[in-house]
Amino acid sequence: MSLPECLTGKDHKIVRVCSAQIASVWEDPEKTFSKSESLIQYAAGCDADIICFPEQFATGWDPCSTKNVQERDGWIVTALQSFARKYNIAILGSFRLAAKPFPKNTAIAIGNDGAILATYSKIHLFSHAREDKFFAQGNELGLFAAGPLSCGIAICYDLRFPELFRIYAQKGVQAVFIPAAWPENRIHHWELFIKARAAENQMYVIGVNTTGTTPVDHYSGASMTADPSGAIISRASEAEQLIFSDLDPSIVAAAKASFPLGKDRKDELYQALRE
Repeated sequence: MSLPECLTGKDHKIVRVCSAQIASVWEDPEKTFSKSESLIQYAAGCDADIICFPEQFATGWDPCSTKNVQERDGWIVTALQSFARKYNIAILGSFRLAAKPFPKNTAIAIGNDGAILATYSKIHLFSHAREDKFFAQGNELGLFAAGPLSCGIAICYDLRFPELFRIYAQKGVQAVFIPAAWPENRIHHWELFIKARAAENQMYVIGVNTTGTTPVDHYSGASMTADPSGAIISRASEAEQLIFSDLDPSIVAAAKASFPLGKDRKDELYQALRE
Protein backbone atom coordinates (compact mmCIF):
# COMPACT_ATOMS: atom_id res chain seq x y z
CA MET A 1 0.00 0.00 0.00
CA SER A 2 1.21 3.49 -0.87
CA LEU A 3 1.91 5.74 2.11
CA PRO A 4 2.72 9.41 1.43
CA GLU A 5 5.53 11.32 3.05
CA CYS A 6 4.36 12.18 6.54
CA LEU A 7 4.26 15.95 7.03
CA THR A 8 3.68 17.02 10.61
CA GLY A 9 2.85 20.37 12.08
CA LYS A 10 -0.07 22.55 10.99
CA ASP A 11 -2.01 25.65 11.99
CA HIS A 12 -4.62 24.86 14.64
CA LYS A 13 -7.22 26.57 12.44
CA ILE A 14 -6.66 23.96 9.73
CA VAL A 15 -8.34 20.54 9.77
CA ARG A 16 -6.18 17.81 8.26
CA VAL A 17 -8.23 15.02 6.70
CA CYS A 18 -6.86 11.60 5.78
CA SER A 19 -8.80 9.72 3.09
CA ALA A 20 -8.10 6.00 3.47
CA GLN A 21 -8.60 4.39 0.07
CA ILE A 22 -8.51 0.70 0.91
CA ALA A 23 -9.84 -2.57 -0.45
CA SER A 24 -11.89 -4.39 2.18
CA VAL A 25 -11.28 -8.02 3.05
CA TRP A 26 -14.59 -9.32 1.71
CA GLU A 27 -17.11 -10.01 4.47
CA ASP A 28 -14.30 -10.30 7.04
CA PRO A 29 -14.36 -7.26 9.35
CA GLU A 30 -11.67 -8.63 11.66
CA LYS A 31 -9.11 -8.92 8.84
CA THR A 32 -10.13 -5.54 7.43
CA PHE A 33 -9.62 -3.95 10.83
CA SER A 34 -6.28 -5.67 11.20
CA LYS A 35 -5.00 -3.88 8.07
CA SER A 36 -6.78 -0.63 8.97
CA GLU A 37 -5.30 -0.09 12.43
CA SER A 38 -1.80 0.64 11.13
CA LEU A 39 -3.27 3.19 8.72
CA ILE A 40 -5.11 4.93 11.54
CA GLN A 41 -1.88 5.04 13.51
CA TYR A 42 0.03 6.43 10.52
CA ALA A 43 -2.59 9.11 9.86
CA ALA A 44 -2.49 10.20 13.50
CA GLY A 45 1.30 10.39 13.30
CA CYS A 46 0.91 12.74 10.33
CA ASP A 47 -1.18 15.11 12.45
CA ALA A 48 -4.46 14.18 10.75
CA ASP A 49 -7.49 15.27 12.74
CA ILE A 50 -9.83 12.74 11.11
CA ILE A 51 -9.50 9.65 8.92
CA CYS A 52 -12.35 8.57 6.66
CA PHE A 53 -12.85 5.08 5.18
CA PRO A 54 -14.95 3.94 2.18
CA GLU A 55 -18.57 2.75 2.20
CA GLN A 56 -19.16 -0.35 4.37
CA PHE A 57 -15.37 -0.68 4.54
CA ALA A 58 -15.48 -3.29 7.30
CA THR A 59 -17.13 -5.83 4.99
CA GLY A 60 -17.05 -4.37 1.49
CA TRP A 61 -20.19 -2.83 -0.01
CA ASP A 62 -22.84 -5.29 -1.14
CA PRO A 63 -26.35 -3.97 -1.92
CA CYS A 64 -27.93 -7.35 -1.26
CA SER A 65 -25.98 -8.67 1.73
CA THR A 66 -27.16 -8.39 5.31
CA LYS A 67 -24.29 -10.39 6.78
CA ASN A 68 -22.27 -8.84 9.60
CA VAL A 69 -25.12 -6.53 10.61
CA GLN A 70 -24.24 -4.72 13.85
CA GLU A 71 -25.96 -2.68 16.52
CA ARG A 72 -24.56 0.79 17.15
CA ASP A 73 -22.87 -0.60 20.26
CA GLY A 74 -21.61 -3.70 18.41
CA TRP A 75 -17.97 -4.61 18.15
CA ILE A 76 -17.36 -2.80 14.83
CA VAL A 77 -18.25 0.57 16.33
CA THR A 78 -16.60 -0.16 19.68
CA ALA A 79 -13.40 -1.17 17.87
CA LEU A 80 -13.41 2.14 15.99
CA GLN A 81 -13.98 3.97 19.26
CA SER A 82 -11.02 2.15 20.77
CA PHE A 83 -8.77 3.08 17.82
CA ALA A 84 -9.89 6.72 18.08
CA ARG A 85 -8.95 6.89 21.75
CA LYS A 86 -5.73 4.92 21.32
CA TYR A 87 -4.37 7.09 18.50
CA ASN A 88 -6.10 10.38 19.40
CA ILE A 89 -7.79 10.81 16.01
CA ALA A 90 -11.39 11.15 14.86
CA ILE A 91 -12.65 8.34 12.60
CA LEU A 92 -15.45 8.19 10.05
CA GLY A 93 -16.39 4.60 9.31
CA SER A 94 -19.29 2.86 7.57
CA PHE A 95 -21.13 -0.33 8.40
CA ARG A 96 -24.48 -2.19 8.24
CA LEU A 97 -26.59 -0.96 11.13
CA ALA A 98 -29.21 -3.30 12.59
CA ALA A 99 -32.74 -1.88 12.23
CA LYS A 100 -36.31 -3.07 11.67
CA PRO A 101 -37.56 -4.20 9.21
CA PHE A 102 -34.27 -3.88 7.29
CA PRO A 103 -30.74 -2.82 8.22
CA LYS A 104 -29.42 0.60 7.24
CA ASN A 105 -26.30 1.49 5.29
CA THR A 106 -24.78 3.78 7.89
CA ALA A 107 -21.72 5.98 8.40
CA ILE A 108 -20.60 6.98 11.87
CA ALA A 109 -18.31 9.80 12.99
CA ILE A 110 -16.34 9.17 16.17
CA GLY A 111 -14.34 11.81 18.03
CA ASN A 112 -10.75 11.37 19.14
CA ASP A 113 -12.07 10.66 22.64
CA GLY A 114 -14.18 7.77 21.35
CA ALA A 115 -17.49 9.65 21.61
CA ILE A 116 -20.01 9.18 18.81
CA LEU A 117 -20.41 12.54 17.09
CA ALA A 118 -22.97 11.64 14.42
CA THR A 119 -24.54 8.81 12.48
CA TYR A 120 -25.95 9.07 8.99
CA SER A 121 -27.92 6.38 7.16
CA LYS A 122 -27.91 6.51 3.36
CA ILE A 123 -30.99 8.35 2.11
CA HIS A 124 -30.74 7.51 -1.58
CA LEU A 125 -30.49 3.75 -1.87
CA PHE A 126 -29.08 2.39 -5.13
CA SER A 127 -32.21 0.82 -6.56
CA HIS A 128 -30.40 0.00 -9.82
CA ALA A 129 -28.60 -2.73 -7.83
CA ARG A 130 -31.64 -3.52 -5.59
CA GLU A 131 -30.14 -1.94 -2.47
CA ASP A 132 -33.63 -0.63 -1.67
CA LYS A 133 -34.89 -4.22 -1.39
CA PHE A 134 -32.43 -5.17 1.35
CA PHE A 135 -31.80 -1.92 3.23
CA ALA A 136 -34.01 0.77 4.72
CA GLN A 137 -33.37 4.38 3.77
CA GLY A 138 -32.26 6.98 6.28
CA ASN A 139 -34.24 10.13 6.95
CA GLU A 140 -31.89 12.34 9.00
CA LEU A 141 -28.81 14.44 8.37
CA GLY A 142 -25.39 13.59 9.77
CA LEU A 143 -23.93 16.73 11.32
CA PHE A 144 -20.77 17.03 13.40
CA ALA A 145 -17.81 19.31 14.09
CA ALA A 146 -14.19 18.47 13.32
CA GLY A 147 -12.42 21.15 15.33
CA PRO A 148 -13.38 24.51 13.75
CA LEU A 149 -14.95 22.81 10.71
CA SER A 150 -18.69 22.18 10.43
CA CYS A 151 -19.20 18.83 8.70
CA GLY A 152 -21.87 16.69 7.11
CA ILE A 153 -22.04 13.10 5.84
CA ALA A 154 -23.41 11.60 2.64
CA ILE A 155 -22.86 8.10 1.20
CA CYS A 156 -21.92 7.21 -2.39
CA TYR A 157 -25.13 7.40 -4.51
CA ASP A 158 -26.26 10.42 -2.45
CA LEU A 159 -23.71 12.38 -4.49
CA ARG A 160 -26.09 12.36 -7.47
CA PHE A 161 -28.76 14.28 -5.54
CA PRO A 162 -27.87 17.97 -5.09
CA GLU A 163 -30.81 18.70 -2.78
CA LEU A 164 -29.11 16.96 0.15
CA PHE A 165 -25.96 19.03 -0.26
CA ARG A 166 -27.96 22.23 -0.55
CA ILE A 167 -29.64 21.46 2.78
CA TYR A 168 -26.24 20.89 4.35
CA ALA A 169 -25.05 24.24 2.97
CA GLN A 170 -28.12 25.97 4.40
CA LYS A 171 -27.24 24.42 7.78
CA GLY A 172 -23.82 26.07 7.63
CA VAL A 173 -21.87 22.91 6.75
CA GLN A 174 -18.40 23.67 5.36
CA ALA A 175 -17.33 20.14 4.38
CA VAL A 176 -19.21 16.98 3.39
CA PHE A 177 -17.58 13.55 3.72
CA ILE A 178 -18.69 10.87 1.24
CA PRO A 179 -17.60 7.28 1.92
CA ALA A 180 -18.27 5.40 -1.31
CA ALA A 181 -18.06 2.27 -3.44
CA TRP A 182 -18.19 4.03 -6.81
CA PRO A 183 -17.47 1.63 -9.70
CA GLU A 184 -14.87 2.16 -12.37
CA ASN A 185 -17.37 2.22 -15.25
CA ARG A 186 -18.96 5.40 -13.86
CA ILE A 187 -15.84 7.04 -12.42
CA HIS A 188 -16.17 10.07 -14.74
CA HIS A 189 -19.42 10.91 -12.93
CA TRP A 190 -17.64 10.66 -9.57
CA GLU A 191 -15.28 13.53 -10.33
CA LEU A 192 -17.99 15.54 -12.10
CA PHE A 193 -20.36 15.41 -9.11
CA ILE A 194 -17.69 16.03 -6.47
CA LYS A 195 -16.62 19.20 -8.30
CA ALA A 196 -20.22 20.30 -8.89
CA ARG A 197 -21.44 19.75 -5.32
CA ALA A 198 -18.41 21.68 -4.01
CA ALA A 199 -18.70 24.61 -6.42
CA GLU A 200 -22.46 25.06 -6.29
CA ASN A 201 -22.49 25.04 -2.47
CA GLN A 202 -19.07 26.67 -1.92
CA MET A 203 -17.93 23.92 0.44
CA TYR A 204 -15.29 21.21 0.64
CA VAL A 205 -16.39 17.79 -0.64
CA ILE A 206 -14.30 14.78 0.39
CA GLY A 207 -14.99 11.63 -1.63
CA VAL A 208 -13.40 8.47 -0.21
CA ASN A 209 -13.73 5.54 -2.59
CA THR A 210 -12.82 1.88 -2.40
CA THR A 211 -10.60 0.09 -4.91
CA GLY A 212 -10.09 -3.40 -6.29
CA THR A 213 -12.48 -6.10 -7.49
CA THR A 214 -15.28 -7.59 -5.37
CA PRO A 215 -18.12 -10.01 -6.18
CA VAL A 216 -20.24 -6.90 -6.86
CA ASP A 217 -18.07 -4.78 -9.20
CA HIS A 218 -14.64 -3.37 -10.03
CA TYR A 219 -13.49 -0.16 -8.36
CA SER A 220 -10.66 2.14 -9.34
CA GLY A 221 -10.24 4.42 -6.36
CA ALA A 222 -9.77 8.06 -7.41
CA SER A 223 -10.60 9.35 -3.94
CA MET A 224 -10.44 13.13 -4.10
CA THR A 225 -11.19 16.35 -2.28
CA ALA A 226 -12.61 19.46 -3.94
CA ASP A 227 -12.33 22.93 -2.43
CA PRO A 228 -15.16 25.53 -2.35
CA SER A 229 -14.34 26.63 -5.91
CA GLY A 230 -14.68 23.07 -7.21
CA ALA A 231 -10.92 22.66 -7.73
CA ILE A 232 -9.45 19.26 -6.85
CA ILE A 233 -6.83 19.74 -4.13
CA SER A 234 -5.93 16.06 -3.55
CA ARG A 235 -6.45 12.93 -5.60
CA ALA A 236 -5.60 9.25 -5.26
CA SER A 237 -4.64 6.85 -8.01
CA GLU A 238 -6.17 3.37 -8.37
CA ALA A 239 -3.91 1.85 -5.71
CA GLU A 240 -4.65 1.43 -2.03
CA GLN A 241 -3.30 4.59 -0.47
CA LEU A 242 -3.75 7.41 1.99
CA ILE A 243 -4.17 10.99 0.81
CA PHE A 244 -4.16 14.08 3.02
CA SER A 245 -6.06 17.34 2.60
CA ASP A 246 -5.77 20.45 4.76
CA LEU A 247 -9.18 22.11 5.04
CA ASP A 248 -9.40 25.76 6.05
CA PRO A 249 -12.80 27.09 7.22
CA SER A 250 -11.70 30.62 6.35
CA ILE A 251 -11.47 29.62 2.67
CA VAL A 252 -15.15 28.64 2.76
CA ALA A 253 -16.04 32.00 4.30
CA ALA A 254 -13.89 33.87 1.78
CA ALA A 255 -15.46 32.05 -1.18
CA LYS A 256 -18.95 32.99 -0.04
CA ALA A 257 -17.98 36.59 0.69
CA SER A 258 -16.21 37.18 -2.63
CA PHE A 259 -18.90 35.50 -4.76
CA PRO A 260 -22.15 35.53 -2.75
CA LEU A 261 -24.27 33.43 -5.09
CA GLY A 262 -26.46 32.22 -2.23
CA LYS A 263 -28.32 35.53 -2.12
CA ASP A 264 -29.56 34.99 -5.68
CA ARG A 265 -31.25 31.68 -4.96
CA LYS A 266 -35.05 31.67 -5.28
CA ASP A 267 -36.04 28.91 -2.87
CA GLU A 268 -39.62 30.11 -2.47
CA LEU A 269 -40.08 30.32 -6.23
CA TYR A 270 -38.55 26.88 -6.72
CA GLN A 271 -41.08 25.45 -4.28
CA ALA A 272 -43.97 27.26 -6.01
CA LEU A 273 -42.85 25.94 -9.40
CA ARG A 274 -42.93 22.38 -8.04
CA GLU A 275 -46.58 22.72 -6.99
